[in-house]
Amino acid sequence: MQFITSNFFPISLALMSGVMIIWSMLGSRVRGIKDVDTNAALQLINHKNAFILDVREPAEFKAGHILNAQLIPLGKLKERMGELAKYKDKPVVVVCRSGNRSGNACVALGKNEFTQAYNLAGGMMAWQKANLPTQK
Repeated sequence: MQFITSNFFPISLALMSGVMIIWSMLGSRVRGIKDVDTNAALQLINHKNAFILDVREPAEFKAGHILNAQLIPLGKLKERMGELAKYKDKPVVVVCRSGNRSGNACVALGKNEFTQAYNLAGGMMAWQKANLPTQK
């Protein structure tokens, strides 16, 4: 008991770090987000005819985006959800700069009964790092 009381701060810090690591690994799953890497996204696009939804801002999109992607900024997604209704039962690859906004978009899509919304892990940064094609 003396060990715990005299080392409370380092033990607490270690526990909190462990919880944060576990949350970062499982948080997406808990929120219902299906992450895919660039290879899996390509498979969905090329073999399952996945729809590509880009949720970045217009200036980001104009600087370069995935071929055939449709832009609906995250802030407008709720009001424009009806435009996407035809994709409810089809694969939708959601992309942003790094994977954060697209994760939030996947949660919103899931709440609107989209059964196959996939978050591109690492977003456009990962896509470009993999030297995959973009268009302006």
